Amino acid sequence: MTPLPTAVAPQAPATANAFTQRFSSTPRGARLARRLALHQLDAWGVPYGSTASDTAAVLVAELAANAVTHGRVPGRDFELVVRLTGRTLRIEVSDTRGEHRPPSGAVAEPAPLAEEGRGLLLVAALADRWEVLDRAPIGKTVAVELELPR
Repeated sequence: MTPLPTAVAPQAPATANAFTQRFSSTPRGARLARRLALHQLDAWGVPYGSTASDTAAVLVAELAANAVTHGRVPGRDFELVVRLTGRTLRIEVSDTRGEHRPPSGAVAEPAPLAEEGRGLLLVAALADRWEVLDRAPIGKTVAVELELPR
């Protein structure tokens, strides 16, 4: 005798939106990454000009600028991945240079008159979580997460 299948309670489907694009490792590529990320967020219901959108703009701009400035390998692109799962926005920027790795967690403050070194301070201040991951086969990924308001 074959047992009857057990009833499974209906579950709401998990909604996840993802946007992935490669960009040239140039300042123009970094600007385009920010613009397209904001356009995609607006399409997902995170209105352009909202606090969440503006925060995401700063995060994408900083990570893309770092990929172009510190992670650039001639002839190689950087990659942007933006995922919205529920109310969690995850932004990942990957480049092909693995030796220039920012530290995960605490970021050292630059000298008062230094002309660079404040970008990851912004990332740490604005993101709810961030980390640096190895990228296979080469490179690194800097990932940040932002909890969006209801």
